[in-house]
Amino acid sequence: MPEFLTLLPPDQARDELFSHLPTLIIDSESIGIVYALSRITAADTFAPHPLPDFPRTTVDGYAVRARDTFGASDSLPAYLTLIGEVPMGDTPSFELGAGQCALIHTGGMLPNGADAAVMVEYTQQTSEVYGDLGGLSREIEIFKSVADGENVIRIGEDVAQGQLVLPKGTQLRPAEIGGLMALGLTSIQVAKKPRVGLISTGDEVIDPSQTPRPGQVRDINSYTLGALVEKSGGAAIRYGIFSDQFQVLKDAAAQALSECDMLIITAGSSASTRDMTADVIRTLGEPGVLVHGINTRPGKPTILGVCNGKAVIGLPGNPVSALVNGYLFVVPVIEKLLGALPKPKATVQAVLNVNLPSQAGRDDWWPVKLSPSPASGRGARGEGLSAVPIFGKSNLIFTLAAADGLLRIHPDATGLSAGEIVEVLLI
Repeated sequence: MPEFLTLLPPDQARDELFSHLPTLIIDSESIGIVYALSRITAADTFAPHPLPDFPRTTVDGYAVRARDTFGASDSLPAYLTLIGEVPMGDTPSFELGAGQCALIHTGGMLPNGADAAVMVEYTQQTSEVYGDLGGLSREIEIFKSVADGENVIRIGEDVAQGQLVLPKGTQLRPAEIGGLMALGLTSIQVAKKPRVGLISTGDEVIDPSQTPRPGQVRDINSYTLGALVEKSGGAAIRYGIFSDQFQVLKDAAAQALSECDMLIITAGSSASTRDMTADVIRTLGEPGVLVHGINTRPGKPTILGVCNGKAVIGLPGNPVSALVNGYLFVVPVIEKLLGALPKPKATVQAVLNVNLPSQAGRDDWWPVKLSPSPASGRGARGEGLSAVPIFGKSNLIFTLAAADGLLRIHPDATGLSAGEIVEVLLI
């Protein structure tokens, strides 16, 4: 396979893949906000009304006219007349005049005439109980002045009516869920989950529920990659395990690709006489195989293709290689299908605790465990974390299960030294 002799850097390979994918994203659907966590918005969302839509206080205390408190202090308090209490969940029936105040609780609506609130800690009741107010003192001492707008939220201070609150492509987090509910938006248009077909190959691969004979291994990849697909916003469709026979694999791949938005085939991408994934991909549509071989470790024998507008990715059978390259290539394709806005990867900085060798000209990805740095505390380097590489052969899945993240050694480096500040991609 001549393509395997030309290894592309991961970023260049991903660019080549994306250049052959259509710009259109998959269809959208309307769902209830309570089910929308982590989904991607399919349209811009605008505020139907201002938020808040009435002026309200952020503290327990007294609604006042700010100018009536100017100059107030412990030694020279301001004296205001209490005229009532703001009812929670209702509109006050009175209006503040000069020298007046009203008892108000957090979230209560400011009465007309009020423009600020004084915290109850800076006040004191001075006169006898005033019966008409249900046991409230009529005169209030104010020991601290407040500015116009202090301790209150004005109409539209959060969002204005008609304001763009969520651009198309936004991933909905708990904060966005709460914001939409605050605006009374109980449903939203989101991108449908891309259907990602998963095919495992190999005469030696069996279902995880079976007991392997000597020489057999349980299928790992369709489950680790399926979980990665689901975590990334896709729907994993497992098609099963297929033997190393060209026609059998071709038929299964053709069916999966016709039913899905993307296809992943694992275990058939090495440069072996029995590995036929690249040949199968060539039969599925144009342009077919784009890249066969990535200049990275683990995961060099990775195939990237596009068949009639759909991404087809062949990943190594090595479970660690397959999952690492799933992060590098599968996740970005799913995000593209969803129309997700670009967002920074979740990374932390840490201090490398040992020397790490590498081969120049190749991306190396090391699983690392993060632990508190011995120098953690005020002024600690690397966010107070130490990156501890997990050493093990590349086909051992629990080396990755034990990791908190992946450390990248760039191709222009021949290694990293202990004590260096490194960036760790969290997984």
